[in-house]
Amino acid sequence: MIRRPPRSTLSSSSAASDVYKRQVSTQSTGNTNSSMSTINVMVNGLPGAMGQEVCAACLRRGFNVVGIALTGPGRSGSTTTITLPDGPEHTVTLLAAGSPEAEAEVSKLVEELQGNVIAIDFTHPTAVNPNAEFYGKMGLPFIMGTTGGDRDALTTCTQAAGVYAVIAPNMCKQIVAFQATMEMMATQFPGCFNGYQLNITESHQSYKADTSGTAKAMVSAFSALGPEFQVDQIQKVREKEEQLAFGVPEEALGGHAWHTYSLTSQDDAVQFEFKHNVCGRRTYCEGVADTVTFLKAHIDNKSEKKMFDMIDVLRAGDMN
Repeated sequence: MIRRPPRSTLSSSSAASDVYKRQVSTQSTGNTNSSMSTINVMVNGLPGAMGQEVCAACLRRGFNVVGIALTGPGRSGSTTTITLPDGPEHTVTLLAAGSPEAEAEVSKLVEELQGNVIAIDFTHPTAVNPNAEFYGKMGLPFIMGTTGGDRDALTTCTQAAGVYAVIAPNMCKQIVAFQATMEMMATQFPGCFNGYQLNITESHQSYKADTSGTAKAMVSAFSALGPEFQVDQIQKVREKEEQLAFGVPEEALGGHAWHTYSLTSQDDAVQFEFKHNVCGRRTYCEGVADTVTFLKAHIDNKSEKKMFDMIDVLRAGDMN
């Protein structure tokens, strides 16, 4: 479920939103003296495909992708390279999350950059909570795009650490806006689909370990509209033949996010269907880059509110 803060909390962040808008405006003019040129990001989850594309999106925005990143076991000490068309190669050294080497190198990085670095996490569901604890220990602001883990513990840990963070299972701005719209509908018209049967089917690349965080988040809104439905009833599609039958283009099997939500009346005479089908990862990665700019503005403005979601990012506006 997308948790929206009270109206008074949202209005109190308007000053930071103004800073955010000034940063975006300065970026678009190409002014190299702007604070945008000092945004440093550590993209954790490399050499994964999402991490690679997030790096590319950040480099396109003019962010500095630092030379180290947290990764899973078995890859520590190796390097990965990100290359933009007509751009220089960017090499990142990988460090095993939770290792003494990672703690030493990240501590050194934070000191060298005087805390001016934001961690971006697209790792693995099993790494969500230990990584968040690590960011808190290091005093690192972070963006948690990884789904899964214990989300309540994630919130508690982040609040206790007092670091700035955006936690969101989906960073495609348009999909998040759709989620918010459905929640508003559930609030204003509760029970309007009483007696209807709900089916939720989601398909992602075969190596996505957990059920879609977006699909999970939609369950509460749809349930408030009337249908009885549990998260474990979501149909998770990961096999190639099933994905093709679901309509996923073959060329997108390695990176896609297809969701269908259908509501059917008891007599099968009426059906409502909602879909959002994404091929590739770029729309999510551009949302991540917008989120970096948003979070940096709140850090620079010393915002009293420190933990955000994508609804906060959407409300700030001026996204690319």
